Amino acid sequence: MYPDLFKGLALKNEDLSNYDTPLVGFDGQMVVLEGHISLPVNMEEKEVMVTFIVVSSFSLYMAIFGRPWIHAMGAIPSTLDVKVKFHTKHGIATVRGNQQVARQCLVVAVNWEIKQKDSSKDVPL
Repeated sequence: MYPDLFKGLALKNEDLSNYDTPLVGFDGQMVVLEGHISLPVNMEEKEVMVTFIVVSSFSLYMAIFGRPWIHAMGAIPSTLDVKVKFHTKHGIATVRGNQQVARQCLVVAVNWEIKQKDSSKDVPL
């Protein structure tokens, strides 16, 4: 979970618990950890508690759901189709992403990484 989402949910730093396990970002750099918090996540009338690690790092994502959420939901994710399916008391629910937005996110991430590498070359030794 990233600071903008954290603030948008009206959460405070006092709501966080310490989290001291090292975390490496998608770019291979160490990520600054703010702490962690457990929150209920409700999707299609199915609710599970999810522990979020709050970080100060650039990302295209507001929150990333990992294996614990996937297993708790009994979800079947498809990165190819940009969707997640899971059972609910009313049948199978499907949450769809947007392929065009996913591509735009990839382009932004690649451009950001290139800029980071270029800017590190400008630093005098």
